[in-house]
Amino acid sequence: MKELNNNYLLENWIEKEKAASKLSRIVVDLWYNKSIELVLFRKKLFDKGIELILQHHSLARKIIQKDLTIHDTLRLAECISKLDIAPSKIDLGRLGSEYLDIKNDKNISCKDFTKERLDDLIGSSRLKLASKDIVLFGFGRIGRIVARLLIDKTGKGDQLRLKAIVIRGQLDEKQITKRAELLRTDSIFGPFRGNVTEDFENNRLIINGQAVQLISSKDPATIDYTKYGINNALLIDNTGAWRDRKGLGQHLKAKGIEKVLLTAPGKDDIPNVVYGVNHEEFSIKDENIFSAASCTTNAIVPPLKIIDDFFGIDYGHIESIHSYTNDQNLLDNYHDKSRRGRAAALNLVITETGAGKAVSKALPPLKGKLTGNAVRIPTPNGSLAILNLILFQRTSKKDVNEILKQHSLNGRMIEQLGFSENQELVSSDIIRDNHTCIIDGASTIVSKNKKNLVLYVWYDNEWGYSEQVIRYAKHIAGVERLTYY
Repeated sequence: MKELNNNYLLENWIEKEKAASKLSRIVVDLWYNKSIELVLFRKKLFDKGIELILQHHSLARKIIQKDLTIHDTLRLAECISKLDIAPSKIDLGRLGSEYLDIKNDKNISCKDFTKERLDDLIGSSRLKLASKDIVLFGFGRIGRIVARLLIDKTGKGDQLRLKAIVIRGQLDEKQITKRAELLRTDSIFGPFRGNVTEDFENNRLIINGQAVQLISSKDPATIDYTKYGINNALLIDNTGAWRDRKGLGQHLKAKGIEKVLLTAPGKDDIPNVVYGVNHEEFSIKDENIFSAASCTTNAIVPPLKIIDDFFGIDYGHIESIHSYTNDQNLLDNYHDKSRRGRAAALNLVITETGAGKAVSKALPPLKGKLTGNAVRIPTPNGSLAILNLILFQRTSKKDVNEILKQHSLNGRMIEQLGFSENQELVSSDIIRDNHTCIIDGASTIVSKNKKNLVLYVWYDNEWGYSEQVIRYAKHIAGVERLTYY
């Protein structure tokens, strides 16, 4: 009997692998031929191995507490592939969960159900996308991750296309080789899944078949991008060298640049945006310089928005437990800022953060209600924000977690907000998570008076933030696809 059971388990697993393989082929076909991306509760299915696709399904069942199988999602994907759907992003997790809820009661076929639910996406003429040229100004930590994501998300090529990277240093064969190697390999995120070839003659990198021009310049205003075939481009400045309107305005004087996106908190009246929360408040037609705020701001604003909407925040304190960054010293040495001169990999370093004040730019009702500080820690990536909040309304741990969990599954912030009840979760587990924040539901604390709430919010301060930059870049560029989330 035991041997029979073992044989059954193996045979069942093999059938799942076959189904996952079929699903993978459909995902690839839709991605390249129709610019349709299928995901499973925001987890990528494109370019994922069979085992990882099945792992995603296992996690999905835990999230929705329903028996959503690979055979269910395969059936839905097959139905989607037969419909004339516009460029879109479709979550098979949500679609599958809804199908499980009604298929027995309504006795509806998968074909009819899919057609009914995706009616707003049907008709390839509903959305015509024209690709936007992208220039990366700077090629440091964030610049290289954004480059990886841009290449990875190119697909049919009708959204964002990386055309050039500007380096402020000297450009020669040694420089090109080193830049290429830093893109190929990364100590945190591993090897780049693709091909990077140096074109020394033309000062270019050929990345997965895409020619990316390398440009050396310390004067942004004098660059003529049009001579490289770049026009009306969105420039993403990840140097942090300029954060005010005057400094960033230099990019707009260059030929070929239409708009600028800063990957740091902007000064003056520059819109500081947490995509998914306040991005619709700023006109992309009337404004030409934008800021994607900071990684910490992007991590804490979504949960703060939800908590304030449901319970009201009287006041609070934000403590960021942040991985060390390049602006700290590897060994003790002089630094303009207090404590940051001490060895980053050996010390906990208390430092200031503008996240508390930055929140008010995205959430004006919280202006003056939050204080903030940060502790840099000896890890290279993966951070934690502790939100200690005093609420107007009483609540409980169960109610807070349920509200946050539901917002991670439905609504406008599902790309930003992740939720976990895993009591074994640690910082390395959230590396390369594409959310801007992951709520540690197991650690949520509500005091006896039911008005003091402590939330623990994880975030990948490099990868998760870069994903957010790409989302906002698509919005600014006007190349967002239709969605079924």
